[in-house]
Amino acid sequence: MSDREQLDVLIGVYLVPELAKRDFEAFVHLIGEKVVTADGIVLVTKDAAGEVTVEETGDHLGKKGAVAGGGVGLVLGLFAPPLLAATAVGAGVGALAGRFARKRLESGIGEKMDDALPPGSAGIIAIYEHVDADAVAGALQNPIRTSIAQIDKASAKELKAGLEEASAGLGG
Repeated sequence: MSDREQLDVLIGVYLVPELAKRDFEAFVHLIGEKVVTADGIVLVTKDAAGEVTVEETGDHLGKKGAVAGGGVGLVLGLFAPPLLAATAVGAGVGALAGRFARKRLESGIGEKMDDALPPGSAGIIAIYEHVDADAVAGALQNPIRTSIAQIDKASAKELKAGLEEASAGLGG
């Protein structure tokens, strides 16, 4: 499988939330300038009890505030399917949790990602094209560590199609 057929799923871990926000802004800027091709990016915090909260989101065009759109939904679903269901409006999206959980298990993303973000920290979670890895690494100046897993574009497309189908079902 070529690099053009792979997406990187990244978590950057930060002990200082302001540093995470600074790197989030730099990443979103690269997307907006079309230096990086990304499906979605989220800035999250994880409290001492392990509860994850989405602080800010960005979409594939570098626009902030794209809540649970296709790419952002994919990021949230791969990180924690219940987080996707809690963030998105409507029960239709919640039905996708099983699909995301299966993909997490098959790819090994779930364990790697869940362990990467410790309680009491902030993080950037992003999905971007593997060929853009160097540009992304240059934008993320402040994480104490990063964890990267890969997913193939076909799987990502399948999951995003499921999100769109669930969202369409909410309109009726």
